[in-house]
Amino acid sequence: MNAMKKPTRTPEVIESPAARSGVPVRVPAAFDDAVVWTAWLYYVDQMNQSDVAKVLNVSRAKVVNLLQEARETGVVNIQFRMELASRTSLAQKLAKRFGLVEALVIPSRGHASLIARLGDAAARVLADQLRPGDVIGVAWGRTVLAAARSISLPDRVSPLTVVQVAGSTTASEDFSPELCTSLLSSRLDARCVNLLAPAVLSSAELRDRLMAESMLVRQFEIIRSANRILFGVGELGAAGTFLKAGFVSSETVERYTAKGAVGAIIGRFIGDNGRPIPGEFDDRMIGITLEELKQVPNRICVAGGAAKRQAIRAALLGGYASHFVTDADTASKLLS
Repeated sequence: MNAMKKPTRTPEVIESPAARSGVPVRVPAAFDDAVVWTAWLYYVDQMNQSDVAKVLNVSRAKVVNLLQEARETGVVNIQFRMELASRTSLAQKLAKRFGLVEALVIPSRGHASLIARLGDAAARVLADQLRPGDVIGVAWGRTVLAAARSISLPDRVSPLTVVQVAGSTTASEDFSPELCTSLLSSRLDARCVNLLAPAVLSSAELRDRLMAESMLVRQFEIIRSANRILFGVGELGAAGTFLKAGFVSSETVERYTAKGAVGAIIGRFIGDNGRPIPGEFDDRMIGITLEELKQVPNRICVAGGAAKRQAIRAALLGGYASHFVTDADTASKLLS
């Protein structure tokens, strides 16, 4: 609001009729009339409509009418920042192009790192969705960890379950699935279910035997009951997080890139069109499959940055996300 009239008189309460309804409203003498006073309380003091109604001693419907009059008469002038409007437009175009329920686009530049800001945005998207009884699947990676560190709820939502969807690794904390899960569950005061198995085993036979164990059978029942999941996208370059995670060798990545892989989701390789690229590495993995990922109703994908654009496009084309959080530069490139 940038057209608010400033108070000019000494503060005393007078009775002033609203310009539209004629119903008396108590207005401090420092303000011209009820319309200006109402707009000040709502837009400047940031009171909600019910509290404004109590101050004015009128109904909430009366407050709504006064605020509408403030906008119509120019007492209040609401303007969108062009950058915000542009990012809103990008988000709408992303959702339409890739069949998303919702997209959120943040500025590409800011005081904090892109990873931290993407994580914070993803945390807000997840927090807005949470309902009692939710089971939240959690992948791994720096952005997912940033989201776990950022999330907070104004009011406790209970009960909640947070479940690890990929096996454990010996990687640094930035890529630890068990840390992402434990931290998010702690922040949400939720039940934590860690996946008690390595992410990758030495053979497919050993993986199959372990998956038959009753404890893992029960844990995968919880994983498959998830109605929300938070995950990122990995790019396959030497500097990418997928190699740095520590459970895949450069030789394995080279074999999959030779078969057309351009990215990875929760340890699973995908091609340029988003389809899974199978291979012996997948046969040794313990964790959610890409088809199981698609069965989760609400799938929040958070990813951004120039190095990941090809992998992100593939992930969106594959239909793995229902909700997508990214930055403005990445969004623009995805739409070009």
